[in-house]
Amino acid sequence: MTPALSVQDLTVRYGPVTAVRSVSFDLRPGSVLGLVGESGSGKSTTARAVVGLAPFSGTIRVGDADASSPRSRAARDARRRVQMVFQDSRSSLDPRFTVGQCVAEGLPAGERRDAGRRIRELLDLVSLDEGLVRSRPGQLSGGQRQRVAIARALAARPDVLVADEVTASLDVSVQAVVLNLLRRLQADLGLSMLFISHNLAVVRYMCDDVAVMFNGRIVEQGGVDDILGRAQHPYTRSLLAAVPEVGQHRLLSDTAIEASAASSPAPGPGCDYRLRCPVGPAVEPGREVCATTDPALGAEGRVHLAVCHFARERRDEPAAAVGAGGSAG
Repeated sequence: MTPALSVQDLTVRYGPVTAVRSVSFDLRPGSVLGLVGESGSGKSTTARAVVGLAPFSGTIRVGDADASSPRSRAARDARRRVQMVFQDSRSSLDPRFTVGQCVAEGLPAGERRDAGRRIRELLDLVSLDEGLVRSRPGQLSGGQRQRVAIARALAARPDVLVADEVTASLDVSVQAVVLNLLRRLQADLGLSMLFISHNLAVVRYMCDDVAVMFNGRIVEQGGVDDILGRAQHPYTRSLLAAVPEVGQHRLLSDTAIEASAASSPAPGPGCDYRLRCPVGPAVEPGREVCATTDPALGAEGRVHLAVCHFARERRDEPAAAVGAGGSAG
């Protein structure tokens, strides 16, 4: 089956800084792939490259269409089939526009003659009253603005929706409303979704597959239950360990993850994570391979992709379960 979105060897550079390095993944049709990792790991840069908002090298395909060339009309048409919802709806919506005008921005040219009907349909789709059509974004709550942003993205009739930390700036109760809306839309419309988050409980709730990013590259990738329940890479296991218990549920601690970003990646040809790694040469003598050899070599041969020389491969040693409950928030 052809992936809804295929990214191969994606690299993003800003001058001397390489923000994303040789990232590859396939998004299965009708599924949700989560990109997770601490701040600065390259999640949002990857998303921006996918929708054409960041320069990149590598290959991006939307279905059967090549979306890699920045100047190709066919590539631009392919990228229109991928729409993005940003974290901060306050800055992503033009404050001078009405809600109706904001949503109309996403309409294909052929649907603009009957824009009023389509705008009402889209507002209903995201559970907003059509009476808000003449309101300005500044008059709406954060949750309402984010639903307007989702309606604008859906106006383009995308095959793939990219959701970049869409609930990070919302109150917890409002987060649940937006997440449940996205789940319903994804199921009802058959959307494929690239879902970026640092919250592992939310990822458990939303996603079918997960790719874990560290220092601009994917270090572990597989099904959500396999990754969050049987993590092999020590970095993934450290993210899981940073999830404090609250009663029977486990929620990601933003403070713990943000604090872990303070250490710089290790220089040289070996593993970027080795200076922080609990199973690397800093704590386990005799593991100099971590400093001399890229751990991506041979990583595909494991139970799932784990870019580590000493990745745990035993399926009978589960990591801590995250967000196993039936609801988000």
